[in-house]
Amino acid sequence: MNSTLLLRRCFCCASTAPSSSSLSIKKKPLVFLGSPQVSAKVLDALFNASQSSDSFFEVGYFKFTIAAIVTQPPARQNRGRKVMPSAVAQYALDRGFYNDLIFTPERASEEWFLANLRSLEPELCITAAYGNILSTKFLNIPKQGWYVNLVQRVSTVNIHPSLLPLYRGAAPVQRALQDGVKETGVSLAFTVRALDAGPVLASQRTDVDIDIKAPDLLDFLFDLGVSAVNFFLASKSRSKLLLHELPSILDGTARINAQPQDDSKATLAPKITPEESWLSFDQEAIILHNKVRAFAGWPGTRARVQIVDAANAEENILDLKIITTKVPSSSRALNAEPDYVAFKNGALIFTCGGGTTLEVLEVQLPGKKAVNAAAFWNGLRGQKLKIVADKGAAISQV
Repeated sequence: MNSTLLLRRCFCCASTAPSSSSLSIKKKPLVFLGSPQVSAKVLDALFNASQSSDSFFEVGYFKFTIAAIVTQPPARQNRGRKVMPSAVAQYALDRGFYNDLIFTPERASEEWFLANLRSLEPELCITAAYGNILSTKFLNIPKQGWYVNLVQRVSTVNIHPSLLPLYRGAAPVQRALQDGVKETGVSLAFTVRALDAGPVLASQRTDVDIDIKAPDLLDFLFDLGVSAVNFFLASKSRSKLLLHELPSILDGTARINAQPQDDSKATLAPKITPEESWLSFDQEAIILHNKVRAFAGWPGTRARVQIVDAANAEENILDLKIITTKVPSSSRALNAEPDYVAFKNGALIFTCGGGTTLEVLEVQLPGKKAVNAAAFWNGLRGQKLKIVADKGAAISQV
């Protein structure tokens, strides 16, 4: 099949060409790879910078342009009802980017895709939460690259939401929150075949709020990597990361400042699995609170509880999604009946390991909308709520 037709297969709406600038300045072609909404923020900053007339964005006699966008294929969203493009693809289409230059390969190693990428002769590739493994063939395509250790060629730059070499892998933000870190950050690093192990160009640190959830922290970290770009456009202050480093990357001097990672200090951030979502209340409250924050959004955290109706001698076990929690300043357990859930000051009170207490502020029943703890408690109408230790117990939908 003709490769152009392959590129058109996922998008059918009309588009216009990206806006052009002065013909007297040769533009260096960049390829951007990303998929979720946080990636769209990075793409937006690159679009704005590429179209800026400010001399800061010039590299010698060159400027850059977004030559192509690579993203995940359209997928079913909203509980599988409709096939939709990725957030990055949708943003690019809304911006008027060429349909034919939005690539959506199932794998970044597909030959038709690599052939089209080579034809663009990109100077550099930039990735931000793309979600696909990049092959050696891919990494050999961009012009602006050099060899490290005489073996691996680096020509692609990645925005990674951790302070590398910490939390290499698919879920750096989630695993950092699960560990209860008080500080994290975002790194700009070259991509090599080893997982998130390339030389680091720059990084920026930030404190971590005790109650922030993974989606919010992820959003903030990508903002941290690009928000200074938008600030620059208004105030002429330089970005500390991507746009600040881009001139040195394009003129080849970045290799001088890029620092190799200390592999002995590396930690891993493996992908989250749905099986990890269960809460075990024999653990201390702070551990459970960190897990709720880390797994917020997807896959979420769940607990098995039992509704006990003593008047009618009925017991129903249900799967309760825990949305928002808090660890009180004095987290020692106060429940007179530790196996049962209490209600106090707008929170469900769960007794946890070590005699600690977890306040649950927001929950969700299967097939229902999330509600605050008071609304859920009122819905019990005097029935008791008991913690179920056995996660293998059958679930009764109510």
